[in-house]
Amino acid sequence: MKKFGIIFTICISMTAFAQSTNWKAQWIKAFEQQNETNNWTAYNKTFLVENLPESAITRIACDSKYWMWINGELAVFEGQLKRGPNPNDTYYDEVDIAPFLKKGKNSISVLVWYFGKDGFSHNSSGKAALVLDCQTSEFELFTNGSWKAAIRHEFGTAGFPLPNFRLPESSIRYDARVGNFDFTKANFKTNKWRGIVPLGKPGVAPWNNLVKRPIPQWKDFGMKSYENKMAFPFTSEGDTIVCKLPYNAQITPFFKVEANGGEEIQVLTDHYKGGGPVNVRGEYIARKGVQEYENLGWMNGQEVHYIIPKGVIVLDLQYRETGYDTEFTGHFACDDDFYEKLWKKAERTLYVTMRDTYMDCPDRERSQWWGDMVNESGEAFYALDPESRFLTQKGILELINWQREDGTIFSPIPAGNWGRELPGQMLASVGYYGFWNYYLNTGDKETIAKVYDGVKAYLDVWKLDENGVLVKRMTEKESKGWYWGDWGTNVDKDLLMNEWYYLALKGYKNMSEVLGKDIEATWASDQMVDFKKAFNKTFWIGKQYRSYHYKDDIDDRGQALAVVAGLADADKFKAIYKTLKTQEYASPYMEKYVCEALFLMGKSEYGLQRLKKRFQPMVDSQDHTTLFEGWGIGKSGYGGGSTNHAWSGGGLTILAQYVCGLYPLESGWKSFMVKPDLAGLEFAKTGNETLAGKVAVQVKKVKRGMDIELSVPTGSEAVVYIPTRNKTVTINGEKVSSKEKDGNHRLYRVKGGEYKISAK
Repeated sequence: MKKFGIIFTICISMTAFAQSTNWKAQWIKAFEQQNETNNWTAYNKTFLVENLPESAITRIACDSKYWMWINGELAVFEGQLKRGPNPNDTYYDEVDIAPFLKKGKNSISVLVWYFGKDGFSHNSSGKAALVLDCQTSEFELFTNGSWKAAIRHEFGTAGFPLPNFRLPESSIRYDARVGNFDFTKANFKTNKWRGIVPLGKPGVAPWNNLVKRPIPQWKDFGMKSYENKMAFPFTSEGDTIVCKLPYNAQITPFFKVEANGGEEIQVLTDHYKGGGPVNVRGEYIARKGVQEYENLGWMNGQEVHYIIPKGVIVLDLQYRETGYDTEFTGHFACDDDFYEKLWKKAERTLYVTMRDTYMDCPDRERSQWWGDMVNESGEAFYALDPESRFLTQKGILELINWQREDGTIFSPIPAGNWGRELPGQMLASVGYYGFWNYYLNTGDKETIAKVYDGVKAYLDVWKLDENGVLVKRMTEKESKGWYWGDWGTNVDKDLLMNEWYYLALKGYKNMSEVLGKDIEATWASDQMVDFKKAFNKTFWIGKQYRSYHYKDDIDDRGQALAVVAGLADADKFKAIYKTLKTQEYASPYMEKYVCEALFLMGKSEYGLQRLKKRFQPMVDSQDHTTLFEGWGIGKSGYGGGSTNHAWSGGGLTILAQYVCGLYPLESGWKSFMVKPDLAGLEFAKTGNETLAGKVAVQVKKVKRGMDIELSVPTGSEAVVYIPTRNKTVTINGEKVSSKEKDGNHRLYRVKGGEYKISAK
């Protein structure tokens, strides 16, 4: 399955970021054949700059990745996003090269890595090439017939086993006897290089329209020494040299050695078989003498393993960490170190699964599964700086830009060798916890407007039966879909699909109201009322929710999601709570919703207890800084047992949103709720940089009440929920009262500033 039809192209095209117009450059390629898998080509051009510009924005694109040097200095380390803003087009980068220029003669070298195959995260164009365009008033530089190019035959493909089919990347083999990196130097002569083949201006197939990169270039942490210090030089004994990383990270390993020539060095991480199948590694064939090498294809793990033949002198071992350019601006602390460790591991898991897209895991797949992404994007708003939002925005636009003509959507995308719909994940993505949560945290109405029609088209794919609940759309054997509810046993899939559908309706209703679509908002609201009645009539059988055809044990996920969605009213909470006390079938992905349901039902203390019980083995693990795909490792895990899986970090959201009580009420945090529930803890605090500014809260249990310290950004309003049992409330030492109530809480509104609130 290679190309997929899309709808609403005019409305939702990602060309809002920038269309490929006003290009003077042409796509170019080397004379030699370069479309085979794992091809590496170097491009070079010498050019004059008489007057230095303040800025020299350069547009550059390729399939699949590039590295760029100007005057011998590294200007871009791994540029270009994996291909697929939609099934046809290609991303391009914008880079300011002015800081690297000098007056007079300049040189530029670009090394392009062409994957040459599809993956779960990349849609190959089938043709390797480069385009580069820099237009300033001082000088112009663009790819044309004056450039030189050469296939770099020192790069090859490492031997079997090859990386699993989900990955478009190959394991890299580098033969230092065949070539080196001298072509990156400022004075390198390209006399023996041939010219290039022009392939047409941007817009030409197979790369088609060029869409501006919507996320920043990678953050480069620079070369670092490993945690376990080693005394260099030393002579290898031929065994594996294990180097410790400070945490699970995306890295490119480096070494410097002295060899006789012909020795094979292998480099891989402890995650080479992470998640089950084989992933990427590096091979290097040494030349005679002193040499150094950095394997450019990134790997991830907590250890780097160097297998260096006996007798080779090791002069240095280092690594370069790269990753999404964001900061850990969020924080959390409490009086139970388990939850602090859970936050830290969730935070690390979140970061190591961010790059070209959000990923399920950085080793086995590197794929943007949207069920995972819903949890990830929710965590990011509490853990990372606001700039991280662009990765969520990119995923939202991609999801709808890949929509088929029949209205169905699927993930992971971008993808060249996948096309099956996971309906539960798709309903989650377009709904309340997906698209709507992005808007609520950002206020980005423009993006919501672009995808709005696509959301409705997907909702229209779903039909209701004579009972007013969903018609089952697919079976397990249908090639177009994967009727998946969760890993593990006792999954009541029909029940879950109906609950995700209701949450999708809720998200669509909210989006309709924001966009002023009154007719659509009324339709969605009426649909929700009717559907809730039909749902409870069909699925509630007295003490539990259950599908008619489902014969296995009670599904705890299905009970919890009914509460979270708002389908279950308070009269059912007692029975549902009893189920959640005894049934533990949910995976780490769905456990987030189980814990959330317990908070919503007023059983928060047990919610935290269950969270601790289920996550304790992976949180307490000394061998891993990230959270697992399943409750165990390897065979006792799900889907191959990834130990760095994005969907498992939902506890971070619970701690910020429910324990500390922070949640936006108005888009972009212009108004937000402070409704803490310590759930048995003595104190907890959290905070983060939002688009409105810094939001922070600390809650401490005191005799007959609680003390709250609160930071509210200028221009924002906080709505503080105080239980009605607390009769005396002071704000900054002044006694206050409020007639505004919500259930068993009184509401106190405060504007931007610093506050100390006492409730007793």
